[in-house]
Amino acid sequence: MVVTLIVVCEVGFWVLLAAGLAARYVLRMPRTGAALLLCEPLLEVVLLVATAADLRGGAEPRWTHGLAALYIGYTVGHGHRTVKWLDGHAAHRFGGAPRPAGPPRHGMARARHEGRVWLGTLVGAVVATVLLQAAVWYVDDPARVGPLQSWMGGAWRAAGIHGLIALSYAIWPKKAPEKEKEPAGTDA
Repeated sequence: MVVTLIVVCEVGFWVLLAAGLAARYVLRMPRTGAALLLCEPLLEVVLLVATAADLRGGAEPRWTHGLAALYIGYTVGHGHRTVKWLDGHAAHRFGGAPRPAGPPRHGMARARHEGRVWLGTLVGAVVATVLLQAAVWYVDDPARVGPLQSWMGGAWRAAGIHGLIALSYAIWPKKAPEKEKEPAGTDA
């Protein structure tokens, strides 16, 4: 049941996102589009309530409950950035807005960008850990909570690996190719 609900929430996320952006830019109904986009967090609430109800109903804590917590954490950490990115592209394509700027490609600007993306992963790991620990307390049976606790470690391993990758951009910043650099000493 929980895996099916995760899939339904993921599909629902993209359907609401497409409907919200279509209402906003194609149908020229910005309020309706904003209302649809604001419904996105309700999907995570539904998943959270259904997962808690499943555990409350006596279900054995399994990997699916851990996956639900990770999914909610990921959505909290990266969902807003994803919606904002797609909104910028929809505004450009359908609303006549200028093309959104992409992430910086070189130097410390790229390192700062990667650091901000990593902060989303860190927020996701914190949210998933809080939800998983709440589930551990909710189940209140040390013999049954192993699968939930293992997902906590997985969340932090993912955050750690992503952090190392983001840090590598600061330690070894990518240099701009020579043809992209401005000649030194030229003033416009």
